[in-house]
Amino acid sequence: MAPLGDGVAPAAAAAPGLVVSFGEMLIDFVPDVAGVSLAESGGFVKAPGGAPANVACAVSKLGGSSAFVGKFGDDEFGHMLVEILKQNGVNAEGCLFDQHARTALAFVTLKSNGEREFMFYRNPSADMLLTEAELNLDLIRRARIFHYGSISLITEPCRSAHVAAMRAAKAGGILCSYDPNVRLPLWPSAQAARDGIMSIWKEADFIKVSDEEVAFLTQGDANDEKNVLSLWFKGLKLLVVTDGEKGCRYFTKDFKGSLPGYAVNTVDTTGAGDAFVGSLLLNVAKDDSVFYNEEKLREVLQFSNACGAICTTQKGAIPALPTTAAALELISKGSN
Repeated sequence: MAPLGDGVAPAAAAAPGLVVSFGEMLIDFVPDVAGVSLAESGGFVKAPGGAPANVACAVSKLGGSSAFVGKFGDDEFGHMLVEILKQNGVNAEGCLFDQHARTALAFVTLKSNGEREFMFYRNPSADMLLTEAELNLDLIRRARIFHYGSISLITEPCRSAHVAAMRAAKAGGILCSYDPNVRLPLWPSAQAARDGIMSIWKEADFIKVSDEEVAFLTQGDANDEKNVLSLWFKGLKLLVVTDGEKGCRYFTKDFKGSLPGYAVNTVDTTGAGDAFVGSLLLNVAKDDSVFYNEEKLREVLQFSNACGAICTTQKGAIPALPTTAAALELISKGSN
């Protein structure tokens, strides 16, 4: 695979295709020591987060063209986050500020193995208050890919804005990418989360889920291919299941397979899935024949596995996002 241009791309630079990411961006407070509870933690590192924003930054850092659509509190944190998007080469035309609500915060517990748990402060936060009337539909219609998660589906008015943005993208022939990013503490119940996530399932052109999310959504064993394929539907172009350090599995209507992951010194898994998704979107925006060409798809997913692995070697999501050069170097060393 040809290198995809390193470093940070300016937002207006010519690129293979614009990826517009929709949803939430927030401040993650990450303990400065792993393996302790929030109460036990002596201090926290402030890190920008929010899966859709992480994806937009990942695309840009790998040399692609990305934009973010979402709402922030008109507060220091909100302005800081939009500034971080701009510093990372993300088009911020779709960003809005709310004078009456705060920017969302999350306290993240890092377990000793690098996995994490979340405690959210958003009642309601500005991202939840984005309305359909506030959408920058011109920006969305310029996209090659429209990417979203499920957190924006939890409450109104953001849910209606999400659905309207997705429908505008579909009407414009724009590819829709879905990474549900299950965050159970934000939903009223586990069943409400399942129902909400599945309510827009069949609108997507391609979907990435983790093995844990397969188990949650199907209430079955994620290693059983029958359970994975219960998430397939006619019209879906690609379903990718990420299996953590083990790599990923992929399914299209014509072929399926798996690719091993990369062994790295894992510090914090926050943002690993977003680094994976960002690199996948970058390459699909460049050449969507990967849906129909298994050799090309395997190359792209190998690169995505490397990007996801590198992102776990540092605390925080956006600061840990890889460059193309770093991913290619890891690939050259070989997989697990």
